[in-house]
Amino acid sequence: MKLNIFHKILITMLVVAVIPLVAIWYINYQTTSKHLTLGVEQRLGGISDKLVAAVNDWVTANHKVLNQNGALPEMASMNAGAQNPVLKTVQNEYGWSYLVFTIRPDGMNVGRSDGKEPIDYSDRIYFKQVMDGAPLGKQVVISKTTGKPALILSAPIHKPDKGLVGVIAMGMSLADISDIITKASIGTTGYAFLLDEDGKVVAHQKQEYTSTMADFSKHPAFLGRSNEPVRKLVFEEGGRKIIAHTQKTRHGWTLVAQQDYDEAFRALSEANLSALILLVITLLAVSYIAYLLAQRLARPIRNLTLIAEEISRGRLDIKIQEVNRSDEIGALAAAIERMGVSIRMSLQKLRAKA
Repeated sequence: MKLNIFHKILITMLVVAVIPLVAIWYINYQTTSKHLTLGVEQRLGGISDKLVAAVNDWVTANHKVLNQNGALPEMASMNAGAQNPVLKTVQNEYGWSYLVFTIRPDGMNVGRSDGKEPIDYSDRIYFKQVMDGAPLGKQVVISKTTGKPALILSAPIHKPDKGLVGVIAMGMSLADISDIITKASIGTTGYAFLLDEDGKVVAHQKQEYTSTMADFSKHPAFLGRSNEPVRKLVFEEGGRKIIAHTQKTRHGWTLVAQQDYDEAFRALSEANLSALILLVITLLAVSYIAYLLAQRLARPIRNLTLIAEEISRGRLDIKIQEVNRSDEIGALAAAIERMGVSIRMSLQKLRAKA
């Protein structure tokens, strides 16, 4: 397709108008996207920080309870008769606990707050952790006492002259800490959940996940864990795009705060849509103005071209309207008109001589 002057003028004017508009839209989009992304990350991070602090404080407070009571002479005696009254008092004092008990180094249960027969705990992870030298043992289990998910915390019992003489442990309901986590509000689609070291659910909005300690070890928020205490990631879940903030607690659990990407960045989508609508309207207006201007510039040039062709065929009496213009096109029209007059005078002279 051959472009005439009208097309060239129109394209040039559109390019000159469109480039700044697109540049302004792009810069505005990038700036808005950056600020909104930072805002989303801060919101998820703030909720995550708050919940992680609550979990840390809760576990630390219960750990202190075990250490304080484990230091009592009654505990160091490793005698059930001396320990049981203290263990019952601890259970009564802390409403979320359902069992407080002690274990000998061989794994056999000594004292119990519920008065039941001793049990062999030698295969329990929380027992082995303390016996291996850890200051705190922990394990999330389905409690045989309550039939519900529970956290078992354990701490060493030391005797000044004999060193480690046993383990004190407390079984606790996760209802309180679960309520704190599941009630965290993140828009309409966002929520938080807590996983243990193995990726098992400790607290989740969906009760079926919590009651069965669902395995989330393959969940994108749990996979690829590193030594970094905080991670930000985007992944697909159930056909939806999710943005999440993961953070480790002081004791190795993983707190995940997540929200649907579309909801989190809805303001950006709406702002971008408004900007695009404004851009389209502006482009249409610019296109219309550019069309009118291109016509105004191209039409007289086309007319002068036709007049020049007519003069070349011998028609010298053509009236040129464009001579009334005060711009360069008017000057060109005046020059063509003078050229026609000169040609007419020259022809008259030739006829006179003939």
